[in-house]
Amino acid sequence: MMKKYFLLLFTVVLFFSCSSVRVVTDYDDKVDFNQYKTFAFYKTGIDKAEISDLDKKRVLRAIESELVAQGFTKSKNPDMLVSFFTKSRRKVNVNQNNNFGYGLGWGWNPWMRNGLNNSIQVNQYTEGTLFIDFIDTSKKELVWQGIGTGALVVQNREKKEVRIKKFVKEIISRFPPGKKE
Repeated sequence: MMKKYFLLLFTVVLFFSCSSVRVVTDYDDKVDFNQYKTFAFYKTGIDKAEISDLDKKRVLRAIESELVAQGFTKSKNPDMLVSFFTKSRRKVNVNQNNNFGYGLGWGWNPWMRNGLNNSIQVNQYTEGTLFIDFIDTSKKELVWQGIGTGALVVQNREKKEVRIKKFVKEIISRFPPGKKE
């Protein structure tokens, strides 16, 4: 019974830890971010992103949606350019559970040694990182970067779309620096 609760708890923790997006940002603290009102995408940078063209479109739509929701306007003569790139890597989680093997019933259990029931769980997943860059068009300098990292869920197109939107929303929510939430 205790083992079932532990496995349920472990599964819930693993699900939520994999579904979250960890975000860090970096920016030029000498920049007044209130000056930026318009944006456009930096095609040259985006073309280098190592994801499918369909996923690039999903990321672009998500970024545009989040920036427009914050009051920015897409423009042919923008204050800032937006670029992004991605990285991914395979990750392995190894968890060893040492549970005492004593419980109901008598008998010999070949998996128990010295009263311990050792079980090892191995989970593999792909961890993705999305970098979103904001570049000042007049200075041609990077002024802000948001980096989101989390497990990628690629079970189907709809879940992929939801996951990309979550990554982008979590990152863009940190812009501009010092914004009241």
